Parts: sequence; structure tokens; C-alpha cells
Amino acid sequence: MTATEDSTQLRKIQLAATAALKEFDRICTLLGTRYVIYGGTAIGAARHQGFIPWDDDVDVCMPREDYERFLAEAPAVIAPAFEVISSRSHPDYPRTFGVLGLVGSTFVPGVARNRSFRMPLGIDLFPLDPIPDDPKAFRRQARATWVWGRLLFLLGTPTPDIPLRAPLKQVASSIMHVVHWSLRAARVRPSTLQRRWERAARRYEASASSRLGDFSTQDPGRWSASLEELFPARRVPFEDITVMTARDDDAILRRGYGDYMQLPPEEERVNHQASTVVLGPNAPVS
Repeated sequence: MTATEDSTQLRKIQLAATAALKEFDRICTLLGTRYVIYGGTAIGAARHQGFIPWDDDVDVCMPREDYERFLAEAPAVIAPAFEVISSRSHPDYPRTFGVLGLVGSTFVPGVARNRSFRMPLGIDLFPLDPIPDDPKAFRRQARATWVWGRLLFLLGTPTPDIPLRAPLKQVASSIMHVVHWSLRAARVRPSTLQRRWERAARRYEASASSRLGDFSTQDPGRWSASLEELFPARRVPFEDITVMTARDDDAILRRGYGDYMQLPPEEERVNHQASTVVLGPNAPVS
């Protein structure tokens, strides 16, 4: 049994993530930075007024300008129990998006059990970047961000635990192992891959496009949205707090997930299957 398959432990993780989300919302209100809850967190708010019962993380997204302001200004006003971690603060950071987590905590998803960089338990912060109007330009941009993002992941994770069956799993693992050690042998630095990913993600920053996407994913268009769909955001209940959801969250969620108000089949009710969870001294007492 993984840490997030234990219902008692799962609830403790959810309470800790809610505390991080509350602090994030407080800081955004103080700084005037825009955000909305994202993905499964937005579904949870709409369908359950809180977490999807089996979910073990919180996702939020922010337009790039708000994301950069948050990374730059939040450390000066954040409560001592929390920290903001990103490529701006840690040159060896292995992801393309930031995290606000509890100091002294650890959360290692199963797929990254062999990653040396340990993430805190908290919430993931995704920047949203402009999607060009030209479909060919968008495809080139999405391919570039996917390649640089995967290389960054593989540099930090020598043997990802991927959900494939044998013999495909062995073949894929061997390929990724070779890529990891090839990057290491070439002395490629995480910061180099991070910069190249960001350059591709921000390629159309000066364009007139109002459509934004999350370029940490293979398909940034799946959860894309216009500024008019996102803002002004609405405040909605989530567990025992309130948070900001997109102005037209229904249109965004239906585009990305179809009939999101229907529960998925039981076999699809999965989470990150964490291999290691340390709640730490700052987690709320349940």
C-alpha cells in the first residue's frame, strides 16, 4: 500500500495541502496576483466543494506575469511555516513549475521515487503562457516545450516508475535510463534545460493572443483558456476555506474533461501513489 492509498494518511495530506492553499490565497490577495484553481482541484471544488475524495494534491495556475511576480515577491511575505521553491530559487530544480509547500515536509510521487531533489508537500503553481493563433506555430511550440520538459524530468529522475506493462515498461525504462546518463555524461545542467523550456513556453509572450495554456503538459491546448474565461475569477468554497476559480470554469472543464460532474469508473480513481510522505512539523493537526 502506498502512502496515498491509506485513507487516514490521505486525509492528512489533503489537510496539509489545504493549509498551503490558504496561505497561497492570502499572499495572492495581499500582492494582487491573479490565480485560479486548476485541473482536478477545480473539478473537486465544483463537484465536491473540496478535494476529489481520492486526490492527493492541489494545482493552481496563473498568467505568466502574475506567476513571475509571485515568485519574486512572495518570499518576503510568506508565513514561516511555508516556502516557495522553483527554478528561480534552486538552480537544480527538476520541474517547469513552482511549488508552495510546508517547511520540513516531503512528498515523493511514485513516478519520481528515484529523483534526488525532494519536493515539499504543498501546492503546484503552473504558469500560463500565450498560445499563438497559427496552429502550426502552436504545434512547434508545444513540441519544443514537451521535449525540453521531458529532458529536464529525465535528468533529475534516472529511473521513472512508468505505468506500462512488460515488456514495454522494460524497453521504455531502458531508453530513459540511457537518456538520463547521456545528459549526465554531457554535464547538462537543470538550469540550462529550464531556460530552454521557458524560452519556448514564452515564445509568443508579445503576441496579441488572449488564449493561454499550460506548457508543462504534452497537450497545452487541452486545458487552455482565454483571459475572458479566466477572469475576473470567482470565489468558491473548497474544504473549510474559499479560493478563486475561473469565471467560466464550466466551459474550461468541459473542454478538458467532458462531463466532469460524473464520477469516473473506480479503476480510474487514482492519485500520485506517493512512495514517500513526511508531513513535517508544520502540518495541521487533524
